[in-house]
Amino acid sequence: MMHLTQLPAQNRFRPSAIWMIVPAIGLLAFFFLWPVLQLLTLSIYDQNGALSGDNYARIVSTPLYLRVLTVTLRISAITACLSVLLGFPLAYWMAGLSPRARSRVLIFVLIPFWTSYLVKTFAWMLVMGRTGVINQIVGAAGGEPLSMLQGEGAVIVGMVHGMLPLAVLTMLPVVTSVDMRLLQASQTLGAHPAKGFWLTFVPLSLPGLTSAWLLTFITSLGFFIVPALLGGPQQTFLAQLIISQIQQLLNFAFASTLSVLLLGATFIAWLAYDRLFGMSSLSGGATVPRSQSNVLRLVGRKILSVCAAVSQMIASAAEWILPAGIMSRLAPMYCGLVLFFLAAPTLVVVPVAFTSSSFLDFPPAGYSLRWFDLYLNSPLWINATLNSFVIGFASAAIATIVGGLAALGLAKTDMRWKGAIFALMLSPMIVPRIVYGVGLMYLFAGLGLIGTRAGLIIGHVILALPFTFVTIAAVLKNYDWRLDQAAATLGAARLKVLARVTVPLTKGALIAAFLFAFITSFDELTLAIFVSGGIMTTLPKQMWDDMFLQLNPTIAAASVVVFALALLLLLVAERVGGKKTA
Repeated sequence: MMHLTQLPAQNRFRPSAIWMIVPAIGLLAFFFLWPVLQLLTLSIYDQNGALSGDNYARIVSTPLYLRVLTVTLRISAITACLSVLLGFPLAYWMAGLSPRARSRVLIFVLIPFWTSYLVKTFAWMLVMGRTGVINQIVGAAGGEPLSMLQGEGAVIVGMVHGMLPLAVLTMLPVVTSVDMRLLQASQTLGAHPAKGFWLTFVPLSLPGLTSAWLLTFITSLGFFIVPALLGGPQQTFLAQLIISQIQQLLNFAFASTLSVLLLGATFIAWLAYDRLFGMSSLSGGATVPRSQSNVLRLVGRKILSVCAAVSQMIASAAEWILPAGIMSRLAPMYCGLVLFFLAAPTLVVVPVAFTSSSFLDFPPAGYSLRWFDLYLNSPLWINATLNSFVIGFASAAIATIVGGLAALGLAKTDMRWKGAIFALMLSPMIVPRIVYGVGLMYLFAGLGLIGTRAGLIIGHVILALPFTFVTIAAVLKNYDWRLDQAAATLGAARLKVLARVTVPLTKGALIAAFLFAFITSFDELTLAIFVSGGIMTTLPKQMWDDMFLQLNPTIAAASVVVFALALLLLLVAERVGGKKTA
């Protein structure tokens, strides 16, 4: 291999890889860290601009806010636990399939994952409403209508439906990487399959399980769509109070104080997780102290041993009671039910969009294209849709370029602050969007970016950066850097190496990152509420407004458009992945 000093001058004096990271750091520092820090400082001022602790005193002295925080934490924790418990068997079953079969099943997980939260929540309104699908079935059976909406059960169902795909997608790579021959080896040594599963497979899958719980919990903390549409006053989330303080009372100082409360809860959860499971080690930081790690392992083994014993007893009893061969069908049957749970709301929304009725009813009394015609001929809906497309493509392109350069720069350097930069790149994924939205609104108010397309693009780029960065960084871990070195040795300049070698070989990851960034932008509602100023309306914002003002089948037609877009993007990603595999 030729020494560095023997390379051509244009390569010998090329800029350091750290310069690739500078755009991402600059964007995050000015448009993410600075707004969040401003939000922290705003909370210690009163409405007159004087230093005061009245906002925090108000929270402590008013039971309502602490109760709302408790409700937010409790329902988010329940959602995270149920998402992991329901999703882990599905991930385990998918790991045992062939790659081709796994890809087909994965489509049924990705479609609800990429479908808008508004669409999914709207679908559950149709399913659980007083004249919804479930009550129609109950009525046909002669029962009394059930009151399911405006309750905690409806909120948990809607939130688990939204978080379950995220949990499965987080666990699946870890579960798939576990060597299934270890289970066969444990059974060969005389262990019952249930015991081998709990004491061999589950410990090896623990990183995926814990990561899935943390991501679903932190994401759930910032929810406001599901509790606002499916819940009642007793299920109010902290994010809903923040929105009301800004939109109805114009009390920015107290809204920022509530945001700090939510951010503090998120930060405590993050630190507790890091303390227990050593998350900092994933980004090159310090690991968990050995004493704490040993205690955690001891407690974990005791819990797993109890689960193994109970599962073995249940499996033995089931084998004795159930007909022969039924046990092998239980896993596919369970996974089929979970996939049906994910797909069912969408199956309700699509027919409603074609109803001839003026009301939302299922099944439709008749079929018509009148609501699509109303949607396509409405300047309000079309402008909102076009805005979402323009903002989505622009933010996805910028996030892919900036995130890709940052991933490339970190992959090619061993700098001291690599772990800190990695954590910074992931931080927009961790901080609740409602907190970031309030901080960004306060920043943009001073910059004149409220109600502008540029403001929404900037905000969406920040939110999409973690997804593009992680997607591309995962591929670069296995990238053969000798190909770049060979091109440089032959005299290719850095930009030519990037354009002719690196980009073509990572094209699949770049396209996947772009698609993830686009769907993140297209589905974004939180920033639209705070940053659009009621002027630059996006499709999610228009749907959100109509759900409160005039609930009619036009929303179902718009939902079908969003669903069709998600399906189209998924097919594009699948086609790209298929070509890459070929």
